[in-house]
Amino acid sequence: MTNNQNQGPKADDHSHLHPRDQLPNIDYCISSPPSWPEAIILGFQHYFVVLGTTVLIPTLLVPQMGGGNNEKVRVIQTLLFATGLNTLLQSWFGTRLPAVIGGSYAFIVPILTIIYSDEMQAIGDQHQRFLHTMRAIQGALIASSTVQIVLGFSGLWGIVVRYISPLGAAPLVGLVGLGLYTLGFPGVAKCIEIGLPQLIALLILSQYVKYKNKLERYCILLSVPVIWAYAYLLTISGAYKHTPVLTQQHCRTDRAGLVEAAPWLRIPYPLEWGHPTFDAAHTFSMMASVLVATVESTGGYLAAMRFASATPPPPFIMSRGIGWQGVGLLIDGLLGTLTGSTVSIENVGLLGVTKVGSRRVTEIAAGFMIFFSLFGKFGSIIASVPGPISAAIFCLLFSKVVGCGFSFLQFVHMNDSRSKFILGFSVYMGISVPYYFTQYASTAGHGPVRSASHWFNDFVYVLFTSPATVGFILAILLDVSLRHKDYKKYNGSKYWKKFRKWDGDARNAEFYSLPFRLNEYWER
Repeated sequence: MTNNQNQGPKADDHSHLHPRDQLPNIDYCISSPPSWPEAIILGFQHYFVVLGTTVLIPTLLVPQMGGGNNEKVRVIQTLLFATGLNTLLQSWFGTRLPAVIGGSYAFIVPILTIIYSDEMQAIGDQHQRFLHTMRAIQGALIASSTVQIVLGFSGLWGIVVRYISPLGAAPLVGLVGLGLYTLGFPGVAKCIEIGLPQLIALLILSQYVKYKNKLERYCILLSVPVIWAYAYLLTISGAYKHTPVLTQQHCRTDRAGLVEAAPWLRIPYPLEWGHPTFDAAHTFSMMASVLVATVESTGGYLAAMRFASATPPPPFIMSRGIGWQGVGLLIDGLLGTLTGSTVSIENVGLLGVTKVGSRRVTEIAAGFMIFFSLFGKFGSIIASVPGPISAAIFCLLFSKVVGCGFSFLQFVHMNDSRSKFILGFSVYMGISVPYYFTQYASTAGHGPVRSASHWFNDFVYVLFTSPATVGFILAILLDVSLRHKDYKKYNGSKYWKKFRKWDGDARNAEFYSLPFRLNEYWER
């Protein structure tokens, strides 16, 4: 593990306060894996964490498409299979950061537009409506994947990334975590007697016990079985026998319906649901989600970089990662995962909790994803964990990413009024603008922009309901346009300058070189 750090000015007893290129106190960095037994255990923990999103999105969308438990299980298996495959592609050929590429919530709005379109709602048979809706979603994902492929492999996204300074990275990464707040404590509160004990157990194991041993490294695997067993005892004791149906769905451990519907063996394959259908309006609205996923993934990569104790990736590395993410989106569309993919923020947070940023661990996790997606009965048992338990895990992991975002401020001169304004304005508006759009839509039934083109309405709505995207746009524009004599010194750009080029720092080759000598064929 290389740990040459930019220490800044010398100080006798406060050197630990100076900005550091690499995050200290990491047990295993990106290129230093733990032992195989420990790596396998940690890889399984990453697999367990990604299950929360993998189960939640199909559970939300499949019933609205006309599908039942059988279709829901098949979609979950397909999404899990694609997540494992896309994670391996990103780890081998993309940014090479230890980032899991999982299902994204950014695609939900255009997907719901397809689900509730007049064409789909006119289909009377539920199963046929599910198939036709899935094919339309597949077509939109396949067509819109060209956006990321072009942005990434052409190097255009690398040009954008060049304008990201530490001052711009702080709100971007921070809002990536803050933007998912609805998945945290609101989910815990749906069954507080299960969610709150899980949250408390995680806090104790990850924060209070960690100074004496390495229990924080396995805090999720140690706490979830105990709380899950407690929830099972509440279920069989009849604690929820006379409670409302909604409470039983969130609290009982026998309401998921996944184990019974899951096949013993199933191999996902392209065009399983039939030939995709293509519609220009659906594609254009889906492109907004692709742009949002690109921005949020950039924030996720920056957080993964810190938690893996790596150095800021050169812009072309980030662009390469987005290009392979576009390939992953194409795979999503061909397989029929129901949603697109992005960097899994919860898994990035897990890197910070465990202090293990090894690339090998996430590759092992991808192996678990592919294995359990094929053998459905085994995977469905693990996927049946009650939602409030997953929400408690999100509270811990997302908060870790938020803290990571604001850690970039160590490079920024925060006594400068310009820096304070850019940070405060981009974070505040990044929360306020999406709140306005969502509140307007919940009251009026549509977004603030209501033109004759539904795809344009969705395009604007998707962009401005993403906190990370709003904050990113504002931070970049303000950082570029509000200039004074020492702005590059104050916004932290001087610390990242040497990482803009591949040969600017020797650590770039250590962390981001492609395997199999492929770097010789990649134009820098």
